[in-house]
Amino acid sequence: MDFLRVRASTDGAETISWWTGDVYGWQDDDGPHHLFGFEGLNVARVVEADGAWQLLTREAAAYLDPKSREILQTWDNPFTGQEVEVQHVFNDPVNQRLGAYPVPVTRLGDQVVFNVDIRLAYPSPLKVAEFPENSANDTYRALELFQFFAKAEDVDSGAANVPSFFSWSRVSPWLPWMAMGQRPGGLVYHVRGGKVAEAPERLAAHVGEHFLHAPQEWGGPNVSSWSAFAAKVGR
Repeated sequence: MDFLRVRASTDGAETISWWTGDVYGWQDDDGPHHLFGFEGLNVARVVEADGAWQLLTREAAAYLDPKSREILQTWDNPFTGQEVEVQHVFNDPVNQRLGAYPVPVTRLGDQVVFNVDIRLAYPSPLKVAEFPENSANDTYRALELFQFFAKAEDVDSGAANVPSFFSWSRVSPWLPWMAMGQRPGGLVYHVRGGKVAEAPERLAAHVGEHFLHAPQEWGGPNVSSWSAFAAKVGR
């Protein structure tokens, strides 16, 4: 329950989590390279159903020029020499069922830190035989590492919505739209953020009104950059 109040709000209200950071890429004998800036948001709603908690969210994010921080439309891939169309993140929904397992928590002075490590390995929506330029493997493997920080006094207050900040790192394969095929290497995301009252103006305009509100009820399947790419090309 404490984690739900830190991550979102247990009174059913929507919460916006905003982040900013960077994406790095490397090959076995090259890099790491600073490829993108990365800014996005997740809008969440917590509901109780069948004696469990559901975290209903959708999220959107933009890939940025690493120096100017402008939103990219195309990208010159330094690994292949090709210009590719950037496909930004528009994942709807991204839902979770919570409560089956405790979230590790550490008290550090007047701070409370919740740790969520997500190890992913499942059949990729992009099979190499069908998407030789866009898929690294028939199995999608990634590691997502979250830490949520809140003041101990806020957590102990029992408030439904606890102010919080977070860090997130992801180790993942090349993005499908990068057209890297089965080249060795991959990406590391490193971002920081927190709950905000509203999305920054530029980001809100980029993502559109739909992505500024959380889902009302459970739906699926969850969307990722890989499944969104498959849907875009119609397979």
